[in-house]
Amino acid sequence: QVQFVESGGGLAQPGGSLRLSCEASQIDFSLYDMSWYRQRSGMEHELVATMTSAGATTYADSVRGRFVIWRNNAEKTLYLAMTNLRPDDTAVYSCKPTLWINYWGQGTQVTVSK
Repeated sequence: QVQFVESGGGLAQPGGSLRLSCEASQIDFSLYDMSWYRQRSGMEHELVATMTSAGATTYADSVRGRFVIWRNNAEKTLYLAMTNLRPDDTAVYSCKPTLWINYWGQGTQVTVSK
């Protein structure tokens, strides 16, 4: 069964940093464009960052310059380094192949607060 397991969330202060990981299993990870999404309470999922199978990256305007996405295909892991965190970054962060519509994993909670 294909699975993506996110980790690394937690509580951070404004201006702080966190690094998220997303470990894939039962999938040829290197073939897929992969994305991080987030869902704030009561809102729809928002695309945060994407890294294609070729290594190209794109970011939402709200995180560009603060977040960095990368991947390790040998480890089947997607990463998201988040710096200069703001309270409005508080959300559940999930990863999945960019083109998969109906899949959502458990995600990892990120809370930014004093």
